[in-house]
Amino acid sequence: MIRNELLKRQSEQRPIRLGVSGAGWMGSGFVAAVSHVPGMCVTVLADANVRAAHDALIASGVAHEQIVEANNDATAMDALSAGKRVITGSYPLAAQLNAVDVVVDVTPSPAIGAETAYAAIQHGKDVVLVNIEADVTVGRILKRLANKVGVLYTVSSGDEPGCLIELYDFVTSLGYQPMVIGKGKNNPLDPRANPDTVSESARRANKDAYQTASYVDGTKTMFEMTCAANATGCLPMQRGMIGPEANLQNVSQIFALEADGGVTQFPGAVDFVQGSAMAGGVFITVRIDDARICDDLNYLKVGKGRYFTFFRPYHLWFLEAPISIARAVLKRETWLVPLDEPVADVMTVAKRDLKPGDILDDFGGYTFYGVMDRAFVARQANALPVGLAIGAHVVRPVKCGSLVTWDDVRLDEGSTVVKLRREQDALIKR
Repeated sequence: MIRNELLKRQSEQRPIRLGVSGAGWMGSGFVAAVSHVPGMCVTVLADANVRAAHDALIASGVAHEQIVEANNDATAMDALSAGKRVITGSYPLAAQLNAVDVVVDVTPSPAIGAETAYAAIQHGKDVVLVNIEADVTVGRILKRLANKVGVLYTVSSGDEPGCLIELYDFVTSLGYQPMVIGKGKNNPLDPRANPDTVSESARRANKDAYQTASYVDGTKTMFEMTCAANATGCLPMQRGMIGPEANLQNVSQIFALEADGGVTQFPGAVDFVQGSAMAGGVFITVRIDDARICDDLNYLKVGKGRYFTFFRPYHLWFLEAPISIARAVLKRETWLVPLDEPVADVMTVAKRDLKPGDILDDFGGYTFYGVMDRAFVARQANALPVGLAIGAHVVRPVKCGSLVTWDDVRLDEGSTVVKLRREQDALIKR
């Protein structure tokens, strides 16, 4: 059991030492979660807002005098050798330290995730991403680079893709054929959402308005389901997926094959549902043709007829991530990794008319949103991956609702995420 191995680590006073990027809402929550995990410790916490890193450690129970700010490896190692914790504004720093066992990114930023993961791999460190945006954008090249040097690259448990891959392994190991894999969306889809339109709901939830709008406009859902698609080979049935209203009583029939009265065009699709009944959970709908298995599943109240939906009603996001980190370090097991060839991508769509000189803002902002489609469709359209959109300079007019292409923007070609994405795209078999 993982618990027993962690307890052993704790009793021997040799915890798994984490170097973490991110001290925002996600990162601070992760730090709090790790503080309750036996045999695991956040030793280095990086954030551009160093004060936020300090506050996150304080909130998790670390005394002020035990925290040292460092921006070079010598200062950091001296502090760690003295049993102290390190905060830093340098995301690559943790990767350089012998006193760090595994590097973890807990930000929603593809750029920070790419910088953190690339530094870890370059310095021979395992990397776990609690950052599906980075995985969707450059995960395949990071996995390839990690394999070359013999370290581990994986996406974490906890977010919808991590929970979904666990359910997918369960279902397929039993020999059931998935019709549709997906998630329950937490709020109605509105691609026009922006920080102004969601300000009140964001305030009530104590969330950043941009973050909240990225959920409502669908960008986050598109990232999540693309991450799951690229790990399983499941495909969207149309651009942006279908996203029907559903509940546990009707979801199996909704996602039956078209020949059986449902909307599913082929086995092995990826989608999502709307409505409060399944919000926050993940599901896999299967069709069973063995009459005996159908009878047993009917008796066990999994469903009726030939279609059954296996449903996990929650995901614990960064709170659950320590399990996959422990498995990576203790068992050398990945939790979720992309296939070698992409099957889906998230494209950038203009949220309003864009003109030369505009700068694309942030996920959930005023200038763009993300939409999922098959990878070859995105390539044919020359669509800009939405993971590269933040900070891009518009150089050609783009109409509201139109795809933003690589040719419509100027990117920072010196950034790690852009360089990795170009290297990744060069590997695609044409």
